[in-house]
Amino acid sequence: MTGTERRQQLLDVAKALFAEKGFEGASVEEIAHRANVSKPVVYEHFGGKEGIYAVVVDRETHLLLDRMVSTLHGGHPRAMLQQAADALLGYVEESHDGFRILVRDSPVASSTGTFSSLLNDIASQVEHILAQQFSARGYDPKLAPLYAQALVGMVALTGQWWLGARKPKRDEVAAHLVNLAWNGLSHLEHKPKLFPEE
Repeated sequence: MTGTERRQQLLDVAKALFAEKGFEGASVEEIAHRANVSKPVVYEHFGGKEGIYAVVVDRETHLLLDRMVSTLHGGHPRAMLQQAADALLGYVEESHDGFRILVRDSPVASSTGTFSSLLNDIASQVEHILAQQFSARGYDPKLAPLYAQALVGMVALTGQWWLGARKPKRDEVAAHLVNLAWNGLSHLEHKPKLFPEE
């Protein structure tokens, strides 16, 4: 096996182990054992558990961010919402180990950590699109960050739930997300107010 192939093998093994046991539950010994190599090989390539974990998280972060951002260009806003929801659910479906790693130690509701930072990056992309749409429709574009966070959070939390549930099918989940978000967004009040308590 070449050095590049060995490195990829170790990353694949570590990714599966981190998804299964989390960072704290995994060890260099088990990574080496599952890869059928000695511990020094893992240390040689990554310097230790922290190093290999950082590479796995970095790769998954870029994979998800690239996938999400690539769907947010042009088209009708509803189509972009649908593409973004489908992109996240597609990542959950196709890289469930990666998604499990990203959310395990950095849940969506957290204000810090890898996954929340990633969601903020995605929300920033959505924010620019929403600001343009808000301006075109007479809404205050300064509110775009709030709506971007709400939409991205809704999709991300649903993705976390769907990771375990896996029902209904991906396209049906995406359709329901779009239905809720779009039909709610298409009837926005220009100056919403809370109803007074009775």
